[in-house]
Amino acid sequence: MLSEARSRMASAVLLLGAGVLYVWGLGASGWANSYYSAAVQAGSQSWKAFFFGSSDAANAITVDKTPASLWPMELSVRIFGLNSWALLVPQALMGVGAVAMVYATVRRLFPVRAALLAGAAMAVTPVAVLMFRFNNPDALLVLSLTVAGYCVTRAREHGSTRWLVGAGAVIGFAFLVKMLQAFLVAPGFALVFLVTAPGALRRRVWQLLAAGAAMAVAAGWWLVAVALVPASERPYIGGSQTDSVLELALGYNGIGRLNGDDYGGLGNLDQQAGWLRLFDSEAGGQISWLLPAALALLVAVTWLTRRAPRTDPVRAAVWVWGSWLVVTGLVFSLMQGIFHAYYTVALAPAVAVLVGMGTAVAWERGAHRLLAMVAAGTVVWAYVLLSRTEGWNAWLGPVVVVVGLGAALVLLFARRAVVGLVAVVACLAGPAAYAVDTAATPHTGAIPTAGPATAFGGRPGPTTGGAFRDQAGTGPGLPGTVPGGPGAGSPGAGPGWRGGGGGRPGGFQRSERAGGLLDAGTPPAELTALLRQDGYTWTAATVGSNNAAGYQLATGLPVMAVGGFNGTDPAPTLDRFKQHVAQRRIHYFIGTGMGGFGSPGTGGSGEAARIAAWVQDTFTATTVGGITVFDLTRK
Repeated sequence: MLSEARSRMASAVLLLGAGVLYVWGLGASGWANSYYSAAVQAGSQSWKAFFFGSSDAANAITVDKTPASLWPMELSVRIFGLNSWALLVPQALMGVGAVAMVYATVRRLFPVRAALLAGAAMAVTPVAVLMFRFNNPDALLVLSLTVAGYCVTRAREHGSTRWLVGAGAVIGFAFLVKMLQAFLVAPGFALVFLVTAPGALRRRVWQLLAAGAAMAVAAGWWLVAVALVPASERPYIGGSQTDSVLELALGYNGIGRLNGDDYGGLGNLDQQAGWLRLFDSEAGGQISWLLPAALALLVAVTWLTRRAPRTDPVRAAVWVWGSWLVVTGLVFSLMQGIFHAYYTVALAPAVAVLVGMGTAVAWERGAHRLLAMVAAGTVVWAYVLLSRTEGWNAWLGPVVVVVGLGAALVLLFARRAVVGLVAVVACLAGPAAYAVDTAATPHTGAIPTAGPATAFGGRPGPTTGGAFRDQAGTGPGLPGTVPGGPGAGSPGAGPGWRGGGGGRPGGFQRSERAGGLLDAGTPPAELTALLRQDGYTWTAATVGSNNAAGYQLATGLPVMAVGGFNGTDPAPTLDRFKQHVAQRRIHYFIGTGMGGFGSPGTGGSGEAARIAAWVQDTFTATTVGGITVFDLTRK
């Protein structure tokens, strides 16, 4: 057993190591996801944009999420100015906080070694390293849910109403981070508390009702505030077709993610949905290194404690985190709508806690043969994952499997702590190597991935985009492309496009300087200088939030994102856009460089395409730095 002083030292080393891993070289990722960086810039300039989560400081439209994930970054930028470190350090600190909460959760019931194992497993999970170095909402979501899991674990120990209500409030806040995904943990948490907490059934029921009320208040106050503000006095709710937060939560960010219904024109982006999705070539290297071990240990602890009383704290704690893993994992596996591999970071705390707790229970009860089999399965799976990265540290897979299987073989016949430590190191070597590679690699764009390139096609960079293919390529292209519409049909028909490329007929290649659906691009210096010499409400307008983000970040001035994220939100309407132009509130319209971008899909609006067509028919096009620009003050 470690002394108290050594335990504190070990935990400090764990958190310091996690901090270094999450912060080292952080500035190399630049704006990371420019879509959110532009919104942070807006919120640092306007408190109205801060509250609503607007994409620009003039408050034309919001991002397609609730705004809480932006708030820490916006406060940081208000203090330290707009730069990569001010954007990303808060995310890294959230990661350290999540590791600390995982450690604290396990330490409440188990020795420090188990807590260190759980904390280390959390710290080196590749997708966790990725997202705690990135500015998507997932970092704050994971921290919030980990705090909620800790609160439920404590509430269940002595039937504490205070801790349970606290858990409900934190889950409610997490809704303001990433909407309905936050609620995935709630059913399991509630059921485990109802079944295992001490006290009379009636008392447990009203405690859960109190926690539910706290969750509703914490999640609902912002929704009510938005509903009370007249639509004319606030930005349009991005990601919705009716300017409604409830539609955004229940449609685009809710039911549409589950059943694949087309909300906002993105269509069904079902990628490899199925029972084994979390182990496939896209998501496997992100999260699945210890996933089989976590599931096996969940079952094992349930069996080993089968004769324990209803309120057994060990089994209950394992069930709390096991419910998180099972419910969220099944949803991620089977959802038919938009899914990206980085979503799986929401599983990392549950996996880590289950590995730490499960290992401790099995070791204390003398089930070293069980641990040997779990270790053997883990290193074999690590070998499979490492074999998917051809040419990347080819020696690592054989070393991991040989050392791990050797340690597992010894554990079958002898319960030795040193051998157990060797097995742990072998099991963590693969994800740790991926974690280091992730930290050493800059990540930008909308769909980042952790680790080295795999058979799936590698980590999407600033101009790839994962589920989509450029229209000049052989992939399905962007949703909602309308032949003959703006940017489609014949060479030169679309602003910012140039002819060429193979793939589908009529396709074009995007200018290297233009933005796109999933990346912001880098504006040429001459265009940036032109936009900066401006005194208008919006220095420019362009279709799509990422297109607008690039110009806005470069100039520091508001740029209207016509149609929101993917150009299919009905904001503004053509009539409203004409009013803005007549009132001289918008100076320039910038060609998007996206053929068919902003054209309606099966569930989106075509207002952006109509605006682009009206501009093209009404105003004279000029070229600045290779980008097509329309001066809306001159016909």
